[in-house]
Amino acid sequence: MASWSEFAADEPRLADGIRLLMQQYGPGFGYLATVRADGGPRVHPVSPVITDDGLFCFVIDSPKRRDLERDGRYALHSFPPEESDDEAYVAGRAWPVTDDATVARLALAARAAPLADWRLFEFSVDVAMLSRRGHSSAGSADPVGGPAVQVWLDPVGATPQAQRPVPLAAAHSARRAA
Repeated sequence: MASWSEFAADEPRLADGIRLLMQQYGPGFGYLATVRADGGPRVHPVSPVITDDGLFCFVIDSPKRRDLERDGRYALHSFPPEESDDEAYVAGRAWPVTDDATVARLALAARAAPLADWRLFEFSVDVAMLSRRGHSSAGSADPVGGPAVQVWLDPVGATPQAQRPVPLAAAHSARRAA
C-alpha cells in the first residue's frame, strides 16, 4: 500500500496528470466506488483532497462511509473533461484519519463544513491509471491515434497475480474445477 506521496515521488508526471483531472473544476471531483456488504459495487460522487501529503476524502455519514469503515477497498475515477474523454483512476484501500491536527488542517484547506457529520479518510494508491485520448505526444489533437494509457502498480503491494493477469480461458477452467 503506497501513499499518494510515495506514488507521486515514484511517478511525478503521472501523479500530476491525475491530480489535474481530479481538480479540473477547482476542488476535487470524482466518482468513488466502494464495496457493499453483499460484495456489490456502490458508486457516488465525492470531492477528493489531494495534497503533497496524501489523497484524502471527507465522507459524510452514508452507506459509502459505512462501506469504507467495514471494507476499505475503493476505486476513484475522475469526472470527464468537457473537451475530451481523458480519464484518471486510482484504487487501493482507505482508512480513517485519527490525527486531529491533520483533520483540522485539511478541513480548513478544503473548506469542509464544520457542522457536518463527516469523517476524513486517507486513500492508499495500489494502482493508478491515466488515459488521454485525441492527443499526440506534442499535445496537439490526434484524431486517428488510440488512447495513450499510463499505468502504475505499487511495486511493494502488487501481487504476482496483479502483475500477470490470468488468461480468460484459464480463469474459466479454474472456476469449473472448483
